[in-house]
Amino acid sequence: MFNAIKRMFVRENSVKGASIILIITLALSNLLGVFRDHFLAQKIPTDRLDIYFAAFRLPDLIFNVLILGSVAAAFVPVYSKYIKEKGQKEAQELAQASITVGLIAVAICLAILYFLMPYLIHGLVPSFSLDKKTETVTLARWLLLSPLFFTVSYFLGGILNSHKRFLTYSIAPLIYNLAIIVSVLLFADRLGVKGVVFGVIAGAALHMLVQLPTAIKIGFVPSLRFDFKNPGVLRIIRLMVPRAIGLGANQILLVAYTVMASAFPGAIAIYNFTDNIQTVPSVIFGTSFATAVFPTLAGLSITHKNEKEQFQAFFIKTARAVLFFMLPATAMVIILRAQIIRLILGYGFFGWSDTRIASATLGFFALSIIAQGLIPLFARSFYALHDTRTPMISSIISIVVSIVLGLVLIKSPFGETNGVASLALAFSIGTWLNFVVLLILIARKVEIDIIRQFGFIFKVIGLTIFMVLAIQLTKILVANIYDIDRVRFLALQTVLALIVGGLVYLGGAWVLKFKEIRS
Repeated sequence: MFNAIKRMFVRENSVKGASIILIITLALSNLLGVFRDHFLAQKIPTDRLDIYFAAFRLPDLIFNVLILGSVAAAFVPVYSKYIKEKGQKEAQELAQASITVGLIAVAICLAILYFLMPYLIHGLVPSFSLDKKTETVTLARWLLLSPLFFTVSYFLGGILNSHKRFLTYSIAPLIYNLAIIVSVLLFADRLGVKGVVFGVIAGAALHMLVQLPTAIKIGFVPSLRFDFKNPGVLRIIRLMVPRAIGLGANQILLVAYTVMASAFPGAIAIYNFTDNIQTVPSVIFGTSFATAVFPTLAGLSITHKNEKEQFQAFFIKTARAVLFFMLPATAMVIILRAQIIRLILGYGFFGWSDTRIASATLGFFALSIIAQGLIPLFARSFYALHDTRTPMISSIISIVVSIVLGLVLIKSPFGETNGVASLALAFSIGTWLNFVVLLILIARKVEIDIIRQFGFIFKVIGLTIFMVLAIQLTKILVANIYDIDRVRFLALQTVLALIVGGLVYLGGAWVLKFKEIRS
């Protein structure tokens, strides 16, 4: 039995198998994320959670800009090409050198950030009191440890993805979220947000350690290699620079929104909570499919007619699958947003006023769920073609628009009434702009006929409308029978509405013979 389990972790996965693994594990990870946020909202006041989320912002910035972009956009395509064309030995040397360069770059930036932290936090949360700023600085300095663990971990994940081993890679986020949940339950009452930060650091270390055995099993030897002139490393750096700039712009968006939200007590926490909830569908069905198909796309070249046709087929099939799930998911989140917020967050210190604001914020976020679900596929398609510049430019344009709109909306009468919800609306508008630009450009580059997909899109919209009607009818029937002001009956209403809506949608898809449901 032990050998059978071990084989599950080291065997190669097909695109379909990888998609199934990623959907299941990402769903579980996001479910754990929901429990994590539930316990955070229950045990820690929202103004204290503002400190926790603000402390994350700068350490996350360093990791996202330097590492996250380089692994997804640059390391996997180059490493995959080395495996295919130069063999395992040179690919391993490339991986060792890449991890070494990544660790050195991150360590230098973190050291600089440690000393600049008091000045940067003052600019990040100008509306915080002196005591809150001081505590934010302390927690942010502790959190500088997590990017070091994540640097190694994400490169290990890139190695596993390139070898089409997705199971261990998918389990790592589960371990990370579990570590935070345990820390909340054990330490939040006595230590507050400090106890949660300990769980974040431990979770980051476990995120790395859980992937290491499988990476070693498939042939990777952990070692530092100071080979800064390695042609593959230089190629990765050239590819990652545009992606790093794009991610840097996205981090600037988050920093700008944090500054704007800091003027409203509890708004930083509400923004992050609702953002975590609304990303669940796009991560489960968007990121999972894009991640699963990425190594396959990276191994194809559109300069060869046969491989170009394969690229087109994989892209269209994946885009249709994402859209098939994202459109009804968007409708579900919008129509059930009040129930979702109340059930997940409406406990303990998270009061009725916070719940009302969070419901509005989630509704505006949900407007862009479809775009968020498809953007990872579009971006990775460009990365597979060794083009990181196009997604960067598109991302920067959309982020500038989001920041400008955020400033305008939050200072307008709309912002005075809706507060942090206006930032979610600005984010959604910018995300749709990014989606439209990437869609037009990838369709032109790979010669994809979008018009031919309109019939499929209209059928999905029609099914979704029937699903919404079924959900709304279920909500009304349950509300007429039970007192949904009581939590257990609200939960019953929500669960029944989701089940009925899901059955109507999936049943209709089966009757209409959608390939996406039958496969």
